[in-house]
Amino acid sequence: MPDLPSGLWGTTLGEVSEESIALDLDDTGVARTLPRPLHRQDEVQQVPYRPVRFCDDDLPRALERSATWLRSAQEWLGEPLDVIAVHLDYDDRAGRPYYEVKLLCNEEDLAGAPIAVRARTAQTAG
Repeated sequence: MPDLPSGLWGTTLGEVSEESIALDLDDTGVARTLPRPLHRQDEVQQVPYRPVRFCDDDLPRALERSATWLRSAQEWLGEPLDVIAVHLDYDDRAGRPYYEVKLLCNEEDLAGAPIAVRARTAQTAG
């Protein structure tokens, strides 16, 4: 996951509504005022995972599409895609698909980092 610029502040969160909300974030992307764990073995970790969402009124169909995508993404990547969690939610608002399946995937895998590493290794070896 790319590091955020040092001293990042004033980041906005505007996807949820038309109004932007200013966020005061530290270098790891969490709020500067977030209480930190006190014990030396505990920490707020940087999580390089990104959700990939599949929405449908039919849960088996959403799951099938997520499995189809996962197979094709792994074939593209050339190795198993790092998925840390599968999240199931629903949206009962009118006109919206009821089920939402999210695969929480490693951001570096989605960016193709393993492909680039293999290509660089092949160049230096050849």
